[in-house]
Amino acid sequence: MAVTDFFAGEIAVELLKALISISRKSLLCKPSADQLKTTIDELLPIIREIKYSGVELPASRQFQLDRLSDTLKEGLELCQKVLALGRWNMYKNLMLSRKMEKLTKKVSMFLNGPLQAHVLADVHHMRFETAERFDRLEHRLGSMKIGTGSGGGWMEEAVKRVEMEEEEWKEGRFGNLIGMGISLGKKKVKEMIIDRDDLGVVGISGIGGSGKTTLASEICRDSQVLSYFNSQILFLTVSQSPNVEQLKTQIWGFISGCDGIRPYGRRVLVVLDDVWSLSALEQLICRVPGCKTLVVSRFGFPTVVLNATYKVELLSEKESMLLFCHSAFGKSTIPPAANENLVKQIVNECKGLPLALKVIGASLRDQPELYWRSAQKRLARGEPICESHESNLVDRMAISINYLPEKVRECFLDLGSFPEDKKIPLEVLINVWVEIQDIDEEEAFAILVELAERNLVTLVKDPRAGDMYSSYYEVSVTQHDVLRDLALHLSNRGNINGRRRLLMPKMEIELPKDWERNVDQPFNAQIVSIHIGEMREMDWFRMEFPKAEVLILNFSSKEFFLPPFIENMPKLRALIAINYSTSNATLQNFSVCSNLTNLRSLWLERVSISRLPELTVPMKKLRKISLVLCNINNSLDQPTMDLSQMFPCLLELTIDHCDDLIRLPPSLCKMQSLKCLGITNCHGLHELPADIGKLRSLQNLRLYACPLISTLPPGICELVGLEYLNISQCVGLDCLPQGFGKLVRLEKIDMRECTLISELPESVASLQSLRHVICDEDVSWLWKDMERSMSDVHVEVPEKCFSLDWLHE
Repeated sequence: MAVTDFFAGEIAVELLKALISISRKSLLCKPSADQLKTTIDELLPIIREIKYSGVELPASRQFQLDRLSDTLKEGLELCQKVLALGRWNMYKNLMLSRKMEKLTKKVSMFLNGPLQAHVLADVHHMRFETAERFDRLEHRLGSMKIGTGSGGGWMEEAVKRVEMEEEEWKEGRFGNLIGMGISLGKKKVKEMIIDRDDLGVVGISGIGGSGKTTLASEICRDSQVLSYFNSQILFLTVSQSPNVEQLKTQIWGFISGCDGIRPYGRRVLVVLDDVWSLSALEQLICRVPGCKTLVVSRFGFPTVVLNATYKVELLSEKESMLLFCHSAFGKSTIPPAANENLVKQIVNECKGLPLALKVIGASLRDQPELYWRSAQKRLARGEPICESHESNLVDRMAISINYLPEKVRECFLDLGSFPEDKKIPLEVLINVWVEIQDIDEEEAFAILVELAERNLVTLVKDPRAGDMYSSYYEVSVTQHDVLRDLALHLSNRGNINGRRRLLMPKMEIELPKDWERNVDQPFNAQIVSIHIGEMREMDWFRMEFPKAEVLILNFSSKEFFLPPFIENMPKLRALIAINYSTSNATLQNFSVCSNLTNLRSLWLERVSISRLPELTVPMKKLRKISLVLCNINNSLDQPTMDLSQMFPCLLELTIDHCDDLIRLPPSLCKMQSLKCLGITNCHGLHELPADIGKLRSLQNLRLYACPLISTLPPGICELVGLEYLNISQCVGLDCLPQGFGKLVRLEKIDMRECTLISELPESVASLQSLRHVICDEDVSWLWKDMERSMSDVHVEVPEKCFSLDWLHE
């Protein structure tokens, strides 16, 4: 481009500084200086777009830019005269003030006339979507080359210096708005790029709006970083649709020192911001001596590409309040006239997300208290509080979702079905996705991992979980409230009867009014999620759900009457009922489930079951039953009940934390289709059925933390298909059966904290498929004595893990 004069560093540096000085020192020229400074500030984004567009301008348009360059030079000379003139010479001050006014009008005419149209036309193809532009509003001046010679870096460096001077003034008034969170991030990232020579490519990742780019910009401005790289820093925005070849050319030219100023091999830092694609990233990384690459992305890329990654932490409660108050009040604390409790409630809804705090705070600025109260209620329902909140936060966050493959996007939207601030059992989520998205469990888990890598969910693992034999309920999922609000917002669009998901965003004492207003027409939702308190029979109204496949009942009460409209869900495939109160709820109207012939998955949590419904026909399609924290009341062991007849095709049965389970029903042993049986944390269970060996299809048996079991029945040795056995924390178990070696397909056994076992039966040498044993150190010696005849067995002694995380649930 032939516009280097337009970007001449000295003009921009001196003019901006002079305008700021005039604004502060000269009373007569202050209005014109302020207006001109504002005009030039508005021009800077266009300057940046011209600079990076790479487009050669036609001669006519170049002429316009040359004229503007001359005008800026005149402005610089005029500003120097104003600053040099003493205050006592009022006549000359007045004359210069009039010239400043004429200069301001002249620049405005350039910008509001044909120049603006020419410039916008030339850079139009380089503009990104409006939401993406907002995503990078905070660092309009951050996409810069620092000290890269006369070809285009000095303007950005000058603007950055002026901007930092302004920021220092602001910090003096409002305190440190960056806070300890970003300081900790700066420290860790600086250690990776300065102190670690073995880390050539490092990353910064986090959800949208968490301050990734702000952190990267702060690192580029850090004096220690600038000194280490001798100011050789290239900051590029990659975006969703990058011109990879152009970016590669810029990067290689910068690294190779083709401008003749920078010798090849000197330390340089390349910052790649807003990276969306792994394939694009792999092409942009240059692994050459002296070059370090900092990758900023919403995604967590694999370690084969990034040597190390820092995940941005959200703001603390104190930092959140400071940032919100700055945005909402222009102060560092809550003003005396403001409603302190209301402010705290709104800040809490933001959950430490910087973008949410800034956008919502700015949206509420100078609004009356009634508006604030309305906003708090809308935020609690997961709704935008105003148009600017929707466009600046919700739509911007939606960029991450719109970029997902369709199936992954739909799975993300399903997450809005679960309550805020609650861990979602992975087993529940997998069941929902398998039924509603028509995928298998492996694909569902792969989608969850992809969402986690994109920082859209967080996986919370039990220390014991993580391999192919682990139960999914050892892993739970959490999600930031702003992301959950986004899922709700996207799901609640359109006519209520036509929505794919019918969701209640928070717990209410009754069903939503707009549901009741539309009961005259069927609801076509495939997922129905209800979040409510105690419900009696009269509290429900009649609704029809001809297409519903998943029903999620989130409630908190001591008694709960199952909704009668379950009868009007002929396609229901998954039923989930979770009680979030501290005590178990008595579940009433369970008989409504007796005609659910298409039901495939049933999850009941923290409820009391008096008896299972008497089925008119067997539930032949039911594949999974999970009873968690339930009072079973011998409901599984009734004389007239035969589980194998009621659930002839059941594949998985999980009973967890059911303390009143004393023994398993004998009819359980006749369930020939059962493949996975999990009886865990059942502290009242004394023994297993003698006929358990009849479960010929059983592959996975988990007896974790059943302390009263002292022996395993000999029949367990008849489980010829068993591949995994977990008896960990069965602290009362003192031996393995003598015929244990008959389990010829057993691949893995977990027997941690079985401290009473002092010897192994000789038959274990016949476990020809055994590959992995997990046990404590005292027991490990017993297995190591067998290594001569079992050379393929790996004996693992894990570190003891003590966790009190359950206290917070």
